[in-house]
Amino acid sequence: MDRGIIRIRTIFLTGVIAALFMGGGCSDPVPVPEVSSNVATQVEQKRQEERTPAEPVKQAFDDYSSEVGDGSRPEPPQSSDNAPSVPSEPDRPSRNSANIPRGERVVVERCVDGDTLIVRSSAGRERVRLVGANTPETVKPDSPVEPFGPEASAYTKRRVSEANNVAYLVTDGPSHDQYGRRLAVVYLGNDTISLDEDLVRHGLAIATLKYDYSQEMKDKLSAAQRAAKSEGLGIHSLNK
Repeated sequence: MDRGIIRIRTIFLTGVIAALFMGGGCSDPVPVPEVSSNVATQVEQKRQEERTPAEPVKQAFDDYSSEVGDGSRPEPPQSSDNAPSVPSEPDRPSRNSANIPRGERVVVERCVDGDTLIVRSSAGRERVRLVGANTPETVKPDSPVEPFGPEASAYTKRRVSEANNVAYLVTDGPSHDQYGRRLAVVYLGNDTISLDEDLVRHGLAIATLKYDYSQEMKDKLSAAQRAAKSEGLGIHSLNK
């Protein structure tokens, strides 16, 4: 306990005891010894000294809070270098581009074989046959699987998947064949080359030029077939 306080209490108790012994039973009030101003000053200074150790702590917290803003943990320093951006996919041509034929947008549900698709169109569920491209048979009843038929089917399925099953159908000639299948030149996604021409160019389909469709399309298929033959691709490798 503080020595100044002990001293005051000692003086006080001494005076009270002396008064009791010296004037016991006296009706006069017992005089309380006065505490000198020096002693009171010393006691107050001591109390101030006892409170001062907390002040630096409070000041340090106030300084910290003023730097942080709300007393929360400060944010880590930000790097001056810009963070590398995630590379985006290259822009693909729009379907409105002049070099991409317009057509009805459909969703491909299934690939029957290399040249036949099941699609969902504005008319409902339809079976679509590629114009001018004939792939080897794989699913024809009572017929064997022809060479490069599975390869043609697999190629068409892969190309459809790469296009997220989105296709555009362009009518070129009669809209339907004798079997009720819709006839169309098929463009997958944003491709500028039709699936019909693509299959012929890879030697996975034969160009059929006898049917009624545009001469422009026949010229494209003829050129694609000549290139495939000259390189001995797919079906054309069987004749060597």
